[in-house]
Amino acid sequence: MGDKNLQLERTVFFCDAVVAIAITLLALDIKVEKTSTDHLQLSDITSQWKSFAAFLLSFINIANYWKTHHTFFTHIKKIDEKLLWLNIFWLFFIVLLPFSTSLVSGYFFDKISIILYSTNLLMVSIFQNNIWDYSTTLGFIKQDGEEVLTLSHVPIRLYCNLDMINAIIAIVLSFYSPGLAFILLFTKLPMIVLARLYFLPKKIKLAKNRRGGF
Repeated sequence: MGDKNLQLERTVFFCDAVVAIAITLLALDIKVEKTSTDHLQLSDITSQWKSFAAFLLSFINIANYWKTHHTFFTHIKKIDEKLLWLNIFWLFFIVLLPFSTSLVSGYFFDKISIILYSTNLLMVSIFQNNIWDYSTTLGFIKQDGEEVLTLSHVPIRLYCNLDMINAIIAIVLSFYSPGLAFILLFTKLPMIVLARLYFLPKKIKLAKNRRGGF
């Protein structure tokens, strides 16, 4: 058990380190081109809005993926070879995000750049979902968190699925309107709507139960 816990801790530390590097690399793509004069103008900075927008989108995405991954491993108590590889593949597509982000910032309204970026997000979401599904299926979840997991298990899976759905919609939308697909990726509007439709009835029912209603 000690070896398993050590392997788990090393996996978590390694994932955190790689994610930190990936999110730092995003900033390297933000550059101000050499100005025609010796003085920096505000327009020289604002002209790079596409790079800033792409950076912000990926920063938010990677931060959210890390937060979800962090939540996973507050519940996961051990790891095996397959779960280790699922994490490695998840990291592979996380590390690709700075590259796909550079495509978006360089070719903001091009269909292929948004399609590749959305596909990158889809692959991260798929492996993230597999990490959680595999852990719950094999009973790698801490037993002392059963009550919490009864409430959080479905939302975690739901959010993973909604991430995948959002990326798929963005891929399809990219063929018709890359700009609109970018906005979709930024706002995650379908995720918000579907999550509200799922949780609102449950919250109303829970509130009624607490008040002793029907």
